[in-house]
Amino acid sequence: MEIEANFVDIEEREIYPVRVVVSEGKIVSIERIDTSCEHYLLPGFIDAHIHIESSMLPPSEFARLAVCHGTVATVSDPHEIANVLGIEGVKYMLESAEGVDFKFYFGASPCVPATPFETSGAVLGPEEVGALLEMPQIKYLSEVMNFPGVIAGDKDMLAKIAKAKALHKHIDGHSPGLRGEELTKYIAAGIETDHEAYSYEEGLEKIQKGMKILIREGSAARNFDALAPLITEYPDKLMFCSDDRHPNDLANEHIDGHVRRSIARGYDLFDVLRIACLNPIDHYGLEVGKLRIDDPADFIIVEDLRSFRVIETVIGGKVQAKEGKPLFDSVEKKTPNNFYAAPKKADDFSSQLCDHAEVIHALDHQLITEEEIVDFPSERPEILKLTVVNRYEAEAAPSVAWVDGFGLKKGAIASSVAHDSHNILATGCSDELIAKAVNAIIDHKGGICAVDEEHIWLLPLPIAGLMSDEDGFDVAARYAEIDRVVREEFGSPLSAPFMTLSFMALLVIPELKLSDKGLFDGRSFHFIDTCRRGV
Repeated sequence: MEIEANFVDIEEREIYPVRVVVSEGKIVSIERIDTSCEHYLLPGFIDAHIHIESSMLPPSEFARLAVCHGTVATVSDPHEIANVLGIEGVKYMLESAEGVDFKFYFGASPCVPATPFETSGAVLGPEEVGALLEMPQIKYLSEVMNFPGVIAGDKDMLAKIAKAKALHKHIDGHSPGLRGEELTKYIAAGIETDHEAYSYEEGLEKIQKGMKILIREGSAARNFDALAPLITEYPDKLMFCSDDRHPNDLANEHIDGHVRRSIARGYDLFDVLRIACLNPIDHYGLEVGKLRIDDPADFIIVEDLRSFRVIETVIGGKVQAKEGKPLFDSVEKKTPNNFYAAPKKADDFSSQLCDHAEVIHALDHQLITEEEIVDFPSERPEILKLTVVNRYEAEAAPSVAWVDGFGLKKGAIASSVAHDSHNILATGCSDELIAKAVNAIIDHKGGICAVDEEHIWLLPLPIAGLMSDEDGFDVAARYAEIDRVVREEFGSPLSAPFMTLSFMALLVIPELKLSDKGLFDGRSFHFIDTCRRGV
């Protein structure tokens, strides 16, 4: 393979025309030429932290969409499927990834479950995490979400970190809002990165104390605006990530979106590309090419350096995508699962009556929530019921709380994508509609759905209740239609209502969340009563 294009030399901060020769999957020569070239050649993009499962696609299908945007590799935490299926779920992801020429780097998830305050499908203790870390395919210890446990010296948590250190594997963090002395203790335990910073000041403090910061722009959590000023000051300390990206968003853009946004804001081209293409390789020691002689031939050709429209994506010397189309087919997919919930009745979602109630206030583009105390009975129709239904036990009673922010004027929505234990989450305008939505998920042993009195819009997710076994582009279109129904016909003001819903059970993110065992305060790390006494 020979390519002539304008070479974007990130490390030397130059652009010049070259002829690149590729043989047997490697770059064998890069020669400067005098010929004028139209397009630009640069290393491929890398998502430095993502849960592949959030795309609702297995790795082999995720790759077909990602390569169209110039992504050649991901640093992937299989935390979601591990919560459902344990080590066998991680092995499933590794097996699926082997079916395509795309560079997946998976971690061992240390927080399965994320907390002991919910029901999950599996538990990964120090022995299980250690066994994963010893696998050559496992590159690092994924996000250490239980930061209170680390700070308090939890023995199991510290044992997992110690195992990663002993094997010289990197350790990812997860510490939203953590500052001051507690942050210092967390970093001292060996934590190296954070993708949860949601203010410039927080990101700056973490960098100054030795962390690498991942600028996240996903389907729900978007911290680019807050953290982008760090690009000018600390380009060597940053990486880009999406964390969670739904299929319709992945069909539209990936890390190329971070790059476009950065360039449009006026940030230096070479700094931005260093963050997008090189820093993850350097930090994690990825076997991904940097466009140097003898490197693996992993690179992209883009139309220009503003739109970054990807013309070709090359991985291992093979063209994997051209003009927005993947050049490899879908592969057959297995459908492992762990789903035992029995159908529910509307009466199962009745709630305790009280004069003053705790209400979860959901925020657009954020994983954090806010606490409200509302007088009941309330005349605010935007306050809806929220429920979590245990998927792993047939007859467990649902937990019920109140939520504001979804803004549904009609109908109900439900999902078995419910971070991190992936029980069933639902909210809606009546107990009857909530039951209808929950039962649609139960009937298909996983999925997302929207319902009204007459209709059911459903996307089945038979792989662990998290991922589809269908063509990725079809899944993206079906998801987009259900999302449209919820926003346009049901009236939700949220930009990604299903993604926001999926985080309403993530207890390690404050302020209030709901597990299958009850309402949880993520600040004090305790359950609280839905009814507020003595207000």
